[in-house]
Amino acid sequence: MHDIVIRGGDLVDGTGAEPVAGDLAISDGRISEVGEVSHRGKQEIDAQGMTVTPGFIDLHTHLDAQIGWDPALTPVSWHGVTTVLMGNCGVTFAPCKPSDQELLAGMMETVEDIPKNAILTGLPWDWEDYGGYLDAIERLKPGINVAGMVGHCAVRFYVMGERAVEEQASDDERRQMADIVGASIDRGAVGFSTNRHAPHRLPDGRSVPGTFADPAELVEIGKAVGPRNALMQAVGANFDVLKQIASTTHGRVLFSYGAGPGGESGLERKQALEELRAEAGDVTAITHVRSSGSMYGLQSRLPVAGETWDSLRKLDLAGRLKAISDADTVARLVAEAKRESAMRLPVKNLFYLGVGETPDYTAGPEASLQTMADAAGEHWCETFLRLSRESKGLGLFNYRAFAPNMNALGDLIEHEHVFPGLGDAGAHVSQIMDAGWSTFLLSHWVRDSGRYSMGEGIRRLTSGPARVIGLTDRGLLKPGMRADVNVFDADAVIECQPQLVHDFPGGAPRYIQRSKGYKTTIVNGEVNVVDGEHTGARAGHVLRHQA
Repeated sequence: MHDIVIRGGDLVDGTGAEPVAGDLAISDGRISEVGEVSHRGKQEIDAQGMTVTPGFIDLHTHLDAQIGWDPALTPVSWHGVTTVLMGNCGVTFAPCKPSDQELLAGMMETVEDIPKNAILTGLPWDWEDYGGYLDAIERLKPGINVAGMVGHCAVRFYVMGERAVEEQASDDERRQMADIVGASIDRGAVGFSTNRHAPHRLPDGRSVPGTFADPAELVEIGKAVGPRNALMQAVGANFDVLKQIASTTHGRVLFSYGAGPGGESGLERKQALEELRAEAGDVTAITHVRSSGSMYGLQSRLPVAGETWDSLRKLDLAGRLKAISDADTVARLVAEAKRESAMRLPVKNLFYLGVGETPDYTAGPEASLQTMADAAGEHWCETFLRLSRESKGLGLFNYRAFAPNMNALGDLIEHEHVFPGLGDAGAHVSQIMDAGWSTFLLSHWVRDSGRYSMGEGIRRLTSGPARVIGLTDRGLLKPGMRADVNVFDADAVIECQPQLVHDFPGGAPRYIQRSKGYKTTIVNGEVNVVDGEHTGARAGHVLRHQA
């Protein structure tokens, strides 16, 4: 008898092949049979009319802190994700000397919008090296699988102290960093991440350590990463730096990439990536799945500067709703919004997500706040406040800062080596909510637009990212593979509206986003989520690198 048998589903195996009807059996945490399963299971799951796939793998998260107080790792675990990669963008909590704990927590707060107090109180901080951090995470018994990279910022602080922020490293310091990275990989880090994005800053306003490091430093570190067959990840690195990294490691390189700021075709970006790969080798890009940026609304961030607006910010949602129902208060809010520089965002790029069950991420110009205001004969601030009242404060406006052109994005993500993602789960928690990206891929890029077939869409969510991380036992529906499995209704799967909650340590706010259409998510052979609710299982593994 098997532990679990999933009966009569459309099996999408993760290779890129299209669905095939069949059963799937799980025994002792692994897939034991695929096809026609004759023996019964201790638990039987009816998958008639459902799609059965490997569990999804999220390549870009910052759940390094949140895992300390939320072992379920929401919201990604509501969206079919069974494995996450942490430690992106160079910002990690290890290696860390005891005297630097507050410094690294402060850096994560300013770079990733994770409250410093939550980090300091929500994690055990009983490690110094990266292997010790993974040991601590293992003791927390996560609900899904986690893999981690060691970050450049932490390594630089560990070796150089305060000099790490603005000075270049000596040859000896570069060798020390490479030794630490190599030891981190030997203890389980699946790779190394670096950050060259200048707007990522420390609390004092300076760019994070490593932003302007001589590329020779990355080359030296790459000498420790390459022979261990580990991953190099970068944000903000130009193509010349990526080529230097790749020519040193001769291995896998992952970097963040965009479809461009305006109306140009994503075909040009695809061609640029192809030219990079011709010179650099095994380079993979990761990009957004939809137009993304900060969200604004009465329940969360307010977009206008002004005395009355500042008073409004101090109120809870009920108080804000009451305030914007007062005609005199509204008049003052509108007057302040009309002042020069009161609103620093282009209003035409603020798009209303609507009040339907699922947010409208793909609406055209008609959903722009400016267009809606013009159509109603109102100032945009009047429209913002009216829609806030009508939605009882829950209506949200998405600022389309990244990937504003969905057609260009669609062109880009068709490239075989561009992986949709960049959900940033665990980061920017009160600013954005892109953690439901896997569900959007299924609902929009597979079901609605057809840019991906079901087989290819699932490959982008499973075996493709597994290869990038270096996982050989996950990402496919194949006997002997670890039993990370999703069962969902492909015709019904959707993201629900984002909502602001205060469930971080100290009551700090964050956005969450639930989903509908997922019947069952299984992690290492144990049922983790059923119909959108966690079962309480804690079957996740810390996935350590093996060269």
